[in-house]
Amino acid sequence: MTTVGSQRQQRIRHTLEHLRHGTTDEVDQVLPFGPAEFTDPEIARRERELIFGRVPSVVASSGELPEPHDFITRQMPRNRVVVIRQEDGSVKGFVNACRHRGAMIEERESGRCRLFSCAYHRWSYDPDGTLRTVTRGASFGEFDTADYGLLELPVEERHGLIWMVDRVGASIDVAAWLGPEMDAELASYGLDELVTFRAEGFDEPVNWKIMQDAFIDNYHIQYAHPNSAAKHVHTNVQTVEDFGRHARMTSARKSIDKWLDEDPGATDLSSYVTDGHFLLPNSTLLRQPDDHYELLTFRPHPTDPGWCRMEMRLLVPAVEVSGKDPARWERTWEKNWAILLQVLHEEDFPLLRDSQVAVSSADMAGMVLGRNEVVNQIFHREIRKLLAE
Repeated sequence: MTTVGSQRQQRIRHTLEHLRHGTTDEVDQVLPFGPAEFTDPEIARRERELIFGRVPSVVASSGELPEPHDFITRQMPRNRVVVIRQEDGSVKGFVNACRHRGAMIEERESGRCRLFSCAYHRWSYDPDGTLRTVTRGASFGEFDTADYGLLELPVEERHGLIWMVDRVGASIDVAAWLGPEMDAELASYGLDELVTFRAEGFDEPVNWKIMQDAFIDNYHIQYAHPNSAAKHVHTNVQTVEDFGRHARMTSARKSIDKWLDEDPGATDLSSYVTDGHFLLPNSTLLRQPDDHYELLTFRPHPTDPGWCRMEMRLLVPAVEVSGKDPARWERTWEKNWAILLQVLHEEDFPLLRDSQVAVSSADMAGMVLGRNEVVNQIFHREIRKLLAE
């Protein structure tokens, strides 16, 4: 049973006090930044190399690869990749290119495959990356096939998510990257027991940091989403915990207003907030009151700072543990997914596309993050650290 003394309940009560007094968590000072961060090709190149080529980022949910031989393909900032679940249940990732002449070994976005084969000369590879067949090998010539398997990228599955460092030969340690606080937080959610109801990606003419900024921002809700999120979530009322690289933010839902003039006592207030999690470098995980989760990732284009890949996933309890009959379960999450897509396409994407156009203006000058934009400040602070190391 949740008690008032639990950390989450204390956090929620702190957020309720903010709402009562018209306040929010703040940092000490504003943070200037410039438009070049979203437009400069050299900055974008350094981000690909020094961030995505060095640190873990989410590439998929475990639920997207439920069975052995299930695979996905992705355009990462540095490499085109294929990620596949192995026979033993582990996950491996490879550069999606044949070692003969570089043809792509898999063109589909997802599927199930026991043997990868390039369309150019039909060289084939086992799911573990081993070169299996060289067509017409007698006339091709002798070479050590063990040296020409698929190029492997470091991948780790942890907390129901699949993480990758986008560089062959790099190391990966997701627990160390998350740190003890965020690692424990994600472990407590049981994400590996949830179903990925839907996962979809969108290529947008927006820098990835403009996208990420929008989905850790509690300050814009009233103005950018008056007919959707603003009906349910208070604007500029947030409690933030800075974990160093990552952050947790608790936002008050308007249903909590019933407690503005009344002491909730020992009441569990979990249903009155949304807990958000910023996972450096490029993900937002939202925990909704009914304990379903929305996972948003933002990935740079491999060459153009003015484009990115945005991916959205809906993680929900399986039908057999939800207490709902299958038809109702399906209707519930289809409706939820449809609402998420509508907000993205009608509100978020048009605003952010225009932002990219605006910051690309020749005479665009410096900008500033406010003291109240705490998680945005954490994001920019940590990106600067990674680029400086």
